[in-house]
Order: sequence, then C-alpha cells, then structure tokens
Amino acid sequence: MSENLTPGGSVSIPSKEKFHLFFLAGQSNMAGRGYVEDEDRVPHPRVLMQTRDGSWVPAVDPVHYDKKEAGVCLAHTFALELVARDEDITVGLVPTACGGSPISTWEPGAYHSQTDSHPYDDSIKRMRRAMEDGVLKAMLWHQGESDCTPELSAVYKSELLDLIGRFKNEFGAPDLPVVIGQLGEIPEAPWSESRRLVNRAHMEIVAELADACFVRSDGLTCNPDNIHFDAKSLREFGRRYAKAYLDMIG
Repeated sequence: MSENLTPGGSVSIPSKEKFHLFFLAGQSNMAGRGYVEDEDRVPHPRVLMQTRDGSWVPAVDPVHYDKKEAGVCLAHTFALELVARDEDITVGLVPTACGGSPISTWEPGAYHSQTDSHPYDDSIKRMRRAMEDGVLKAMLWHQGESDCTPELSAVYKSELLDLIGRFKNEFGAPDLPVVIGQLGEIPEAPWSESRRLVNRAHMEIVAELADACFVRSDGLTCNPDNIHFDAKSLREFGRRYAKAYLDMIG
C-alpha cells in the first residue's frame, strides 16, 4: 500500500489488484446535478476519486467537474455500496462525463464546446492514468438525452456500440462490463418517439452484449428543471447501478 499526497492530505492506495476502478462516462445525469447536502460530503477511506490533475483524493460530491453546476452524482453511492460488501477493496472513481454531450462528441478528436473539452480523448487519458494504479472493473454509462431527435436517435444504437467497442480496444478489456442507465421518466416531460428509440437502443445493446446490464429509472424524481435527477434519486440510482453490476458479475 502506498500513499498519494494531495492538497487535502494523503490517501492510501492499495495494491493494484485491490484498487477497483470505475469509468464514469456520459453526459450531465452521469456527472450529476443533484444539490449537495452534508451527507454527500462525508468521505470513506476506501472510496477515492480522480481529480482533474490525475491525483487521488477522498471521494465526495461533486465527483465531476465538467461544469460549475456539477453536484451529487450516482457514482458516490455506487462506490459506497461496493465497499460495504467487500472489505478488501478500494474503489476509484474516474469522472469523464460531460454535460450536454451528444454521442458524436465521444469520438476520437471530437470537441464539445459546452465543456471546452474533447470527451473521448480526455476520457482515454484519464483512464490510462488511473490504470497505472488500479484495475478497470466496469464502465458506468448514462447518456442519450442530447441524441433524442429524429435524425440522431436513428443512428444512436450503432454509434454507442461502436463507442463501447473502441473503449474496450483502448483499454485492452474485451470483456469490460458496461452498466447503462435508463433516461429519466419525467411526467412533466413525456417521452417523444426519439426518446423511446434511444431507450430501445440501450435495452437492445444490453440484450446483445454478454457483459452489459440495464438499470431502470422508474420512480426517480428530478430537479425543478425537469431534466436532471435530484440528489435523492441519484443516490438511489447509484444503489441500483451497484446491484445491477454485482448481479451481472455474479
């Protein structure tokens, strides 16, 4: 076990095989826009997150830094569920989600103006840096809202399958588990046909890939913007992601 000095002090990095890394990708509902409360700022000694400069620090919300409105995300609770079930592991969260990013910006060289970033290229750099210290265990994906138009939704499935394949190749992980979360089901914002098509793409991909699972969003609530899940729901979504992941890996 080694120590990694950070501006906030030091954290313990376990041996590589006991440091389980989770790749957080997608757009704002993965980055998290829940309003941060005291419980979201309580660190756990075996739950860490990667900072913008590649350092490891205790994980507290906001985990992401894509936009100034980043807040509570589902990954924090996801990680807490995992370490509660296995006292021998430390979880490392690698945040790469970019608010407002359509899947077209998750291609090599693509630029996303809202976050002044290159979502795909930046995520590869962050994940490779993290893999110097730990072992990649799964990709957590929540994205699709920006592709809910007739034109974009029609090609969404093929583009997401291509993206998953590129990630697996980049990380040398052909059997990388992928956990895909369902788009929000918000009564005030009924689903369009395009949104139903994106949802169908997620479900079909999970059915076609051996190492993927789908996490339902039924019953979750949102912020007043009727777009982003609220903090309570993101904590619950994190628990659902954890259960789906643990069930998938057996």
